[in-house]
Amino acid sequence: MAWALKLPLTDEVIESGLVQDFDASLSGIGQELGAGAYSMSDVLALPIFKQEESNLPADNENKILPFQYVLCAATSPAIKLHDETLTYLNQGQSYEIRMLDNRKIGELPEITGKMVKSIIRVVFHDRRLQYTEHQQLEGWRWNRPGDRILALDIPMSVGIIDPRANPTQLNTVEFLWDPSKRTSVFIQVHCISTEFTMRKHGGEKGVPFRIQIDTFKENESGEYTEHLHSASCQVKVFKPKGADRKQKTDREKMEKRTPQEKEKYQPSYETTILTECSPWPEVTYVNNSPSPGFNSSHNSFPVAEGNGSPSHQPEPVVPVADNLLGTATPQDTQQWLHRNRFSPFCRLFTNFSGADLLKLTREDVIQICGPADGIRLFNALKGRAVRPRLTIYVCQESQQAREQQPKHENGDAASTFYVYHAIYLEELTSTELTEKLAQLFNISPRQINQIFKQGPTGIHVLVSDEMIQNFQDEVCFVLDTMKDETSDAYHIILK
Repeated sequence: MAWALKLPLTDEVIESGLVQDFDASLSGIGQELGAGAYSMSDVLALPIFKQEESNLPADNENKILPFQYVLCAATSPAIKLHDETLTYLNQGQSYEIRMLDNRKIGELPEITGKMVKSIIRVVFHDRRLQYTEHQQLEGWRWNRPGDRILALDIPMSVGIIDPRANPTQLNTVEFLWDPSKRTSVFIQVHCISTEFTMRKHGGEKGVPFRIQIDTFKENESGEYTEHLHSASCQVKVFKPKGADRKQKTDREKMEKRTPQEKEKYQPSYETTILTECSPWPEVTYVNNSPSPGFNSSHNSFPVAEGNGSPSHQPEPVVPVADNLLGTATPQDTQQWLHRNRFSPFCRLFTNFSGADLLKLTREDVIQICGPADGIRLFNALKGRAVRPRLTIYVCQESQQAREQQPKHENGDAASTFYVYHAIYLEELTSTELTEKLAQLFNISPRQINQIFKQGPTGIHVLVSDEMIQNFQDEVCFVLDTMKDETSDAYHIILK
């Protein structure tokens, strides 16, 4: 039996009123969420929903950071409120980065009066390109031989000491600076954002980069490996004057928007403040030995006693010898052609293995690729190295040789064993010799004051460009060092 309860008229009115109130409350909630300041796109734009999440604690907003880096370039006005700022740069133009000491009184007293080391990098913003960064940079290297992605404008910079640019890391520069003094470093970015896009139709949207600065302090051994602070910002690089045109275009677009739409976008700031981030995971700088010449004490060259071999240096990423092997597969052959700047011929040699290419004669290659590229490809296949203009052999005079040499039982002095290192010179100048010796000793060229050659009766003759040009090929020298009385530099004597 079904029971039905019929309410009186007054109860029906009450029930109808409750339903209307409930519907009205639901309608109000929908209006607050739909028509108010919050939308799903805004919520997804919040940092917690971004793909690249920060590893920093959530309470860092109120944290006073020890350093602050300010890039003197205006931010784009066409960036939404919850998005990261974006700054446009011109290719090859010098931009100032101010290195500011933001410490409280008594904070980090161990770096007061001491130097810190900062490393500046230009890296990819997109994760997809970060995974293939090595291949992307190598492709750029072969398309732009001799150029750097990131360079320092040293004459414009203020307060930086011992600036360095590693030849094997085109996107990285580093230097020492004193936080208590005014420091400004000027950088130049020589790659453009569209160089890393698939240019099928032209005028495609360029990829964003990141400028990241990592700062380190000395450890107990005097090596700059203890991380202090990291910060970065997002940039895009255009051809000369292209950044100015892009900034003007964004500004004009924003002027056409309604006041309500403008409220959803950030204002354009005159400078770009780098925001705190996680340190760049670079083993060479963080977990390994510091870069050459960044030791606090320089009592002697870091050369092992007895055999004159230099202290360990990290191996370059790209091997010096890149000869094509006969066992190379067609895929390996395609990669070899790309690395050696023969990309226009990759499609022509699609199914060629290493053995197929090595079987080609000089005439075959010239006929296929033309005279200029054909000769270059043939020489690359045969692995022909360019002979240097001058080769000299050097070793450091060991401490054992300076002391009185031990004698054998028969009374004869024991012979000293030296290990020599080859130095190859192309320009035949004293500056080039200084740089090659500094690289061998793992020190800065500035630590070598002058180079002398021991002449008749033990006199010291200053080595000039003309003297080097008259050196005999494959001449041997034993190197001795003499401390400069007025500075921390050294004199080198060729014996």
